[in-house]
Amino acid sequence: MRKYEVMFIVRPDIADEDLDRLISTLETNITTAGGTLTGTERMGKRRLAYPVRRFADGNYILLRVEGQGGLIKEIERRLRVAEQVIKFITVRTDEEEQRLEKIKKIREAHAKGKGTRAQEAAAEAAANAEQAQAQAPAPTAPTV
Repeated sequence: MRKYEVMFIVRPDIADEDLDRLISTLETNITTAGGTLTGTERMGKRRLAYPVRRFADGNYILLRVEGQGGLIKEIERRLRVAEQVIKFITVRTDEEEQRLEKIKKIREAHAKGKGTRAQEAAAEAAANAEQAQAQAPAPTAPTV
């Protein structure tokens, strides 16, 4: 199952009941299509960076979804035809999680490698110093 984040912006003049109804219909569409909804976050009313359909503000909603590509196409189709939705975007997040996990493993391996090499170098230097002392002639006491 792939993980997605679907963020959409709803008109600022929509009533809370209508917004609840829109979110609940999307949630039921996700579950009936075979996906799972892992989280819903209402980010509240915020100012848009630029006017969209003559609106300067909008209510931001974020849905975290697990499912296949066909499910996402259906969600996007429903968002496109919903009159209350003024803008939306879908981002696949599992690829990013995999990439970050891979980078983390590389960094850990690199850090372990540095620590091991430093320890090996220190042990080698100590062994060389002991060997040099063993090969050096023993100091003799001066004769008077």
